Amino acid sequence: MSGWNWLQAEGAMARFEALCEGDAVLARHLPGAGARFAFVQGTQAFTLVFTDGALRLEAGADAPTTFTAEAATWDKALALLPERHHHNLFAMRMRAPGFAATGDELAWAQHAHLLRRVMDLARWAAAGHAGPAPESLRPRLGSPTPCPTARGRYVTVRAGGRDVVLYGEQHGEGRPIMAMHTAGSDSRQFHRLAAEPALAGWAITAFDLPGHGRSPAITAPGGWALNTDLYCELILGFRQAWGFAEKPVLLGASMSGEICLEIALRAPEHFAHIVACEACEHIPGRRTPWPLHPKVNGMMFTPEWVDGLMAPQSPAECAAEVWWHYSQGGFGTFPGDILFYSGGWDARGRLSGIDTTRCPLTLLTGEYDYSCTAEASAATAAQIKGARFERMDGIGHFPFAENPALFARFLAPVLAEG
Repeated sequence: MSGWNWLQAEGAMARFEALCEGDAVLARHLPGAGARFAFVQGTQAFTLVFTDGALRLEAGADAPTTFTAEAATWDKALALLPERHHHNLFAMRMRAPGFAATGDELAWAQHAHLLRRVMDLARWAAAGHAGPAPESLRPRLGSPTPCPTARGRYVTVRAGGRDVVLYGEQHGEGRPIMAMHTAGSDSRQFHRLAAEPALAGWAITAFDLPGHGRSPAITAPGGWALNTDLYCELILGFRQAWGFAEKPVLLGASMSGEICLEIALRAPEHFAHIVACEACEHIPGRRTPWPLHPKVNGMMFTPEWVDGLMAPQSPAECAAEVWWHYSQGGFGTFPGDILFYSGGWDARGRLSGIDTTRCPLTLLTGEYDYSCTAEASAATAAQIKGARFERMDGIGHFPFAENPALFARFLAPVLAEG
């Protein structure tokens, strides 16, 4: 018995409650919690109750926040390896047919990390495991982050009508790749990718946007607001200031994948190949007020907001690093980037201006990405003569950081094409 039906078995709720009570991950985060969440399928429902330092289950749907779906949808969500767009509550709200999340959004934002863990425990129990669940249900690599042979330095570029200092670092030797981090993160996202044997003969140079990683901020805390023109000036300025010996390949994902498309429009002659991951012509619906809300811990919510963008197959160590990097982002940095990513960026009606004879363009998008879906990227590529698209199965929204070994298998053939 699996999925929703597992919870209907005799004694299942009591066993599940005991599993939650004995879970070390929940024990770390329950102090201070206080909310009720109902899970509903047809006429069947149970309520998850968080109180300070404890958790219990009640029959029925008596909660200000309710998650509702049909049994088939819950079955997909409660599989040990969930289907795409059913692997996280945020993903389900945006993409799963028939799923509805209603009620108190603030409570959900405050308890997102607890809800994610409870869903993992439900998957663990529904799969028939009686013992305690591991810290993460993702597969483990069993190895730490490779020690990068990075050579870092600061450069000054002209952007936004002022001098801006950016930190960059180069890994390895060979033909150059100029790599750009995702919204709210920094250049550490490329440390594991740079160590992949499949990329031998390539040198990855990544840089931090202002106020990200080791680049100094250019605004007061909370004042960062990225826009298309500023982004392009920072990219082209860094390329010139770094002093590449030959044209680099430009690589980005998510918001940096989107700006790859803009660079393909504005300045393709500066790059040997443009690889836009998790990119499409327009991304609506990804702004959220919670990272700046006074009643929400942004260091907890922001990484939870992005955790569900990663595939469940991505290694636990890599996913934990992505989560950790996002928890370290400066105040207002992530939402300031999202101003560009979801709303500010809009290439609708402009894609025909991309000339791939001036610079090859490849779009790669992960199967589990629910923000920029593979279907959206494919539709965008279809509007650009000569552009190539490939769906990356088993990967989510952060390909070079969440599963660098698998991503390298998709990237290496693209690089080999020249």
